[in-house]
Amino acid sequence: MAIRVVRLGSPRKPGEGPRFGTVRRPPRGVKKSEYSSRNFFDSWVPELAPSAPLVSQIQSEPLTPRRWGAYARRYLKEMREPRAHRLIELLATLSHQTNFSVGCYCQDETHCHRSLLRELLVEAGAEVVGE
Repeated sequence: MAIRVVRLGSPRKPGEGPRFGTVRRPPRGVKKSEYSSRNFFDSWVPELAPSAPLVSQIQSEPLTPRRWGAYARRYLKEMREPRAHRLIELLATLSHQTNFSVGCYCQDETHCHRSLLRELLVEAGAEVVGE
């Protein structure tokens, strides 16, 4: 059993299980009833997404290593808040019992909060497999 970290909207892998969208906003122009059938997510968990101000900050200027580092530090700080931390621990525990995935829309995981979320899940003891 394990967690897969995915790009929302990408084709599902066999045995992937339900998808949790760790994004601030649901997909634009997609009916709520179609989120799952169009491979976005089965359940929305915005508590694990970066805050709206943090998303605005990272999207306001071209990405540099320095800006990415500042973004990563702020996101990790947000995930230490009790509600987010408890959700991460819950997902880590569930990863030993069932398959599921978490994800975001970003094309490049290396410059997306899901790469940081992957690290947090591993630190919490989750079973995590590659995309």
